[in-house]
Amino acid sequence: MKCPSCSHPEDKVTDSREIKEGAGVRRRRECLACGYRFTTYEYVEAEPLMVLKKDGRREPFDREKLRRGIVMACAKRAISADAIVQLAIEIEDRCHEFGAREVPAEKIGEIVMARLRPLDEVAYIRFASVYRRFQDAGEFRKELESM
Repeated sequence: MKCPSCSHPEDKVTDSREIKEGAGVRRRRECLACGYRFTTYEYVEAEPLMVLKKDGRREPFDREKLRRGIVMACAKRAISADAIVQLAIEIEDRCHEFGAREVPAEKIGEIVMARLRPLDEVAYIRFASVYRRFQDAGEFRKELESM
């Protein structure tokens, strides 16, 4: 690690501590040339989560795109912006729990619907109608009756 003060390539670690419940390590370092002290942080480099679309395409998971979809479903409902952001974070975390680098878009849609249903039934129906692509009123009615 180069010293930020003098660019000397050697230092010594004076202290190491776990941070964020083991998600990283904070290290205090001291330059062997000039004695300057500085802090570095180490984290595991996470592999990007990919979404496998129905047509076979793959695209990076986009929490903002997910949040926008939830916002549309929750329009004019008594659901705070913070609750929507938190919901998007929880859904992303759930996708990471699968342990796979790719998650089918269908699985993400099912998770969203499972989380929306107890939160707000109208938002759930709105999301389900787009996600499941209801073709007629009969499909819509069937979904309502299942509730």
